Amino acid sequence: VQLVESGGGLVQPGGSLRLSCAAFGFTFSRYPMSWYRQAPGKERELLAGISSAGGSKNYADSVKGRFTISRDNAKNTVSLQMNSLKPEDTAVYYCHADRIGYWGQGTQVTVSS
Repeated sequence: VQLVESGGGLVQPGGSLRLSCAAFGFTFSRYPMSWYRQAPGKERELLAGISSAGGSKNYADSVKGRFTISRDNAKNTVSLQMNSLKPEDTAVYYCHADRIGYWGQGTQVTVSS
């Protein structure tokens, strides 16, 4: 079982990034998925979740209206579109397979001018 995140990097405030997470080794379409992040010295924070079929989504207040979670069950991927990025969005971002508890290795997002 493996979750592999990609798409992180350095972006200026107000910019956008799209994170992707590819899933291997389990029946991806059966499980809800989530994105989390962890900034230095802070606890891991749940940002967004999506149901197994993609019809239900939820967001933390801190990212609502700026981030969008989506999934493609044909490609076994879950994505996080991040717009209007702020310096406080700087963190390592992780995807998570809910109910079975698998984590990716994380991808660094740095928002700085």
